[in-house]
Amino acid sequence: MSSPPAYPGIRVSGCWTLGAEGSNAESLDRLLPPVGAGRSPRKRTTSQCKSEPPLLRTSKRTIYTAGRPPWYNEHGTQSKEAFAIGLGGGSASGKTTVARMIIEALDVPWVVLLSMDSFYKVLTRQQQEQAAHNNFNFDHPDAFDFDLIISTLKKLKQGKSVKVPIYDFTTHSRKKDWKTLYGANVIIFEGIMAFADKTLLELLDMKIFVDTDSDIRLVRRLRRDISERGRDIEGVIKQYNKFVKPAFDQYIQPTMRVADIVVPRGSGNTVAIDLIVQHVHSQLEERKLRWDLAALASAHQCHPLPRTLSVLKSTPQVRGMHTIIRDRETSRDEFIFYSKRLMRLLIEHALSFLPFQDCVVQTPQGQDYAGKCYAGKQITGVSILRAGETMEPALRAVCKDVRIGTILIQTNQQTGEPELHYLRLPKDISDDHVILMDCTVSTGAAAMMAVRVLLDHDVPEDKIFLLSLLMAEMGVHSVAYAFPRVRIITTAVDKRVNDLFRIIPGIGNFGDRYFGTDAVPDGSDDEEGGSTG
Repeated sequence: MSSPPAYPGIRVSGCWTLGAEGSNAESLDRLLPPVGAGRSPRKRTTSQCKSEPPLLRTSKRTIYTAGRPPWYNEHGTQSKEAFAIGLGGGSASGKTTVARMIIEALDVPWVVLLSMDSFYKVLTRQQQEQAAHNNFNFDHPDAFDFDLIISTLKKLKQGKSVKVPIYDFTTHSRKKDWKTLYGANVIIFEGIMAFADKTLLELLDMKIFVDTDSDIRLVRRLRRDISERGRDIEGVIKQYNKFVKPAFDQYIQPTMRVADIVVPRGSGNTVAIDLIVQHVHSQLEERKLRWDLAALASAHQCHPLPRTLSVLKSTPQVRGMHTIIRDRETSRDEFIFYSKRLMRLLIEHALSFLPFQDCVVQTPQGQDYAGKCYAGKQITGVSILRAGETMEPALRAVCKDVRIGTILIQTNQQTGEPELHYLRLPKDISDDHVILMDCTVSTGAAAMMAVRVLLDHDVPEDKIFLLSLLMAEMGVHSVAYAFPRVRIITTAVDKRVNDLFRIIPGIGNFGDRYFGTDAVPDGSDDEEGGSTG
């Protein structure tokens, strides 16, 4: 048994056995003050993002972030860029803990926590060997992919989706799978070199430096690297003395001068954190990131319906089917049967708006026939769950080999805002004509969020067709005003929306009536049957 290496500021009693990671980590815990010592426990919020936004695994290869804000102006773009907070400081200074405390105290649903640790460069084979022997400097600016960091942060500030690498610290490499994040109203970017690049600094609206005692940082790093990253004490100390401490003195500590706020003692300084939260709240209020769908619709209620809207001709047959499905006394079997008939007619009508080109074929009699051929590459249907999926069989029945994607958007009962909770889209969807399906649209909020998701995946706006059995004028105006090149196709448009944003006279809760589930307790007829209108 050998004595542990000496290092400044830490008094070691007794002897540690190298390689006994479990007991070493427990010993290190005793050297650290408890997080937030001396502070009363903060009441937990009910925000979607108490820490990092929850991740929903939709497949083995894709990860999506739950909760995406619909804060876009009347032109379909984000009203203001998101508020970006930079958190800098030495390794193990408590930056992530401070970030999570800020998120919890903010109590807003849509916050993205972006860690600089995700953006280490891909190492060469030689560098991998150096890292395996603790001889690679991960605490140097050159270790980070600043170009990818900057492009990622720019897109997030603009409300666009981004793909973020997942770094494996045990193998010193990026994992094959990347996670997808969506823009939010607040972005917190944390890392040891958060203030080391001039272009990156210009993207940050607030710069916070977490200043923690060097002894505390060292003990935290020992505990973390031993318990979480499979390192041994000797290797951690070697790396600290050779790279971590010199890098802090040369690259990190000098950036304290560019910070707007310095937080001594890190997460233990609740006064500073409360002041930061107050400032962010005032900035959000000033930027007015929310926008009022009702006010927008009211401003356009006297306007004629947009040219991008196409309503299925109200023949006696179509009106008769509407009479049946709108009747509260209609049985579930009849409701399903006539809804499916209307869906088939709606899909057939929508296909007439796809691009076709002249083509000539030969008939069995050897004669030429001048006809039309679909001029696109592929047709993809995307249903807004859960009601939208009821339209998929009709689409499959008339489009051979159609691809299907799904989006789940639900209303946050506290904020009243739609949130994206699940997403599965086919690969290369940007080349397709996309038929976006939802059975009813009242305010248009869910439809607009779904359109934004498609645009984020590079689907051209003029290749998106929004199909719905029933729409309210409010929703039509909202979608058309925000996305003037999206084709809107429905079988009927109702005039009014009540105070609960339900279509009047409407059809009731389509999802409940179709699937035979119970209505929501307040008796409201949430037209989307699981999503928001």
